Amino acid sequence: MSSKRITDNLDDLLSVLPPDIVRKLNKIARTDELLEVILDLGRVPTARYLESEVELSEKEVQPEDIEYVVTRIGEFDADNRAGIERTLHRISAIRNRHGRVVGLTCRVGRAVYGTIDIIQDLISTVKSVLLLGRPAVGKTTMLREAARILAENKRVVIVDTSNEIAGDGDVPHPAIGRARRMQVREPILQHEVMIEAVENHNPEVIVIDEIGRELEAVAARTIAERGVQLIATAHGNTLENLLLNPTLSDLVGGIESVTLSDEEARRRRTQKTVLERRAAPTFDVLIEIQDRERLALHHDVAEAVDAMLRGRARAPELRYRDQEGKIQIEAARAAATSKTADAGYRRQTALPSTKQENAQALPYSPTPPHMPSSLTPIRIFAYGVARNRLRNAIKRLGVPGRLVEGLGDSEVMVTTRAYYRKRMKIIADAEARSIPIYVLRSNTVPQMESFLSDLFELQIVTEDPELASAMQEAQDAIQAVLNGTRSVDLKPASAYIRRLQHQTARQANLVSHSYGKEPRRRVRIYRD
Repeated sequence: MSSKRITDNLDDLLSVLPPDIVRKLNKIARTDELLEVILDLGRVPTARYLESEVELSEKEVQPEDIEYVVTRIGEFDADNRAGIERTLHRISAIRNRHGRVVGLTCRVGRAVYGTIDIIQDLISTVKSVLLLGRPAVGKTTMLREAARILAENKRVVIVDTSNEIAGDGDVPHPAIGRARRMQVREPILQHEVMIEAVENHNPEVIVIDEIGRELEAVAARTIAERGVQLIATAHGNTLENLLLNPTLSDLVGGIESVTLSDEEARRRRTQKTVLERRAAPTFDVLIEIQDRERLALHHDVAEAVDAMLRGRARAPELRYRDQEGKIQIEAARAAATSKTADAGYRRQTALPSTKQENAQALPYSPTPPHMPSSLTPIRIFAYGVARNRLRNAIKRLGVPGRLVEGLGDSEVMVTTRAYYRKRMKIIADAEARSIPIYVLRSNTVPQMESFLSDLFELQIVTEDPELASAMQEAQDAIQAVLNGTRSVDLKPASAYIRRLQHQTARQANLVSHSYGKEPRRRVRIYRD
């Protein structure tokens, strides 16, 4: 059975509702399933449960009923939300154009202990996690439980815009454990409080509910760039919804239109104008909450976005609780939408974009290629390509490429740009047979390795001198500051490199900020 434990303080909510409504709710006796009570002027009061709605009276709601509730709860904020002190209940107001309250949504707030078990392996890492889901599906409940679990071992600060995570009043609800809570005076100031939390309170984790504005998305990227783990929710049901949302798409890297060269368009077998991911995602992992017991996980947001933009989206990993309360996991699988699959070979993993940045496997560390557990052998016909070099490249990468002597035995053809431009008859034959043709700029091993990594869709992490130099510069700056230098400005760098430099500074208990505008934006390291 599930190990969940629920605390709802329902008596506190019932104490602010009109007595006749309370009597009806007690008579129904389904308090565990109660989601919210609706009071709209001139309509009968309604209770919403998990699977149904029930009218609580034949009598219409009167102004006195609305006033009865309003006088017994906290003040409404700029977002027309109020609460009951030291509880998680939320009362939202509907006002007429004169500002008078004419409707109330009284939502039951529950602290559910154990909801995070299903994704605790992800929450407990240093990865930033974004939760998506429709209203009332349990996003905030999971967020609250994540804050409590993480606060046992890390410094956690909650930016609580509507007091939904930690409850109303100055004293936070016990459900957040040792986490600290920062309240927001007005919803439009949420992004400022997010930055203030990082600058003033030295958190290792920041928890945010409902990122919904562009400034909040920018603030989230700034926080992630400084090496702070983010756990947040956003509006939307799926990754595709978020990607098409111009306000929030930056959370997953954003989209831009790119014009390819003729050669690259032929190699990809696409149009010249394609969509690409604009930048590294703010969040490493994205979780779609389908219902309270079923989640869809994208473990690598960058890879998922790249695959989606190339028409080769992968079905996410599914996690759910069965009837016995046990957690079941269905591994992600490739969707059969790739044109290359019809061309005679199958891709095993989504091809990473050249912009992809993986903070877990630093590119400046010599690392062997990341190989899928199983690759389909592919027969390759090399025309005008040095076969001995190609064999060496195949051997070095360890891929199951097999060189064949004739076009008729091949699944893929590889040639050089010079031969391709001559439009030899054998190339025309390959095109007539719909055999994919890969064109190398030159007859070099790096070009061949690039071709093979594309063909077998490997994620190759190679040595990056620029990144190694930037990280060494950060280490030297940290040592200089520790030795007494007031501050050190590093050279301008990309967002990904700056993020790693911020993380390095934090590990040395120093402060760092980014200054300037792209592409001259740089990191400054100094003592607090």
